Amino acid sequence: GPNGAGKSTTIDMLLGLQTPDGGTVSLFGGSPADAIAAGRVGAMLQTGGLLRELTVRELVTMMAALYPRPLDVDETLEVARVEQLGSRRTEKLSGGETQRVRFAIALVSNPDLLVLDEPTVGMDVETRHSFWTTVREIAAGGKTVLFATHYLEEADLYADRAVLMARGSVVADGPPTEI
Repeated sequence: GPNGAGKSTTIDMLLGLQTPDGGTVSLFGGSPADAIAAGRVGAMLQTGGLLRELTVRELVTMMAALYPRPLDVDETLEVARVEQLGSRRTEKLSGGETQRVRFAIALVSNPDLLVLDEPTVGMDVETRHSFWTTVREIAAGGKTVLFATHYLEEADLYADRAVLMARGSVVADGPPTEI
């Protein structure tokens, strides 16, 4: 959906960052907070910075320590295609590099559900293509990936199911080829 459609708000509720006006949100039979603490949900939000004064490797290692069954840090850096940035300080990253490190942080918990909110903002064309190739590999490995985008071509190319939103409501739901 377009900007303001409710995509990020829905994701914020799914992650327990915002309370719904009505109804409830549950993940894996419990609260979003419980699912996140168990490492079952990894999220890459469209806003927020990285902790400064750390290298990329130190930051991903620190995030891995928060979860009961994290991925190996080297494997995570490789999957996110940031292994060459491991020794670089986070404040020295470009916008696209920051996005890829945020992706590594989302992956390191070894989540069953990977939530990506406008994940390719700031990425160049080559990096965007590489990113989506990686996401498809993750999904093919049995993980569920939920992503929000206003780039319809990304939804068309990479989603198995699309939910279109407008003004906070679902206006279409189905395979991208039908929508």
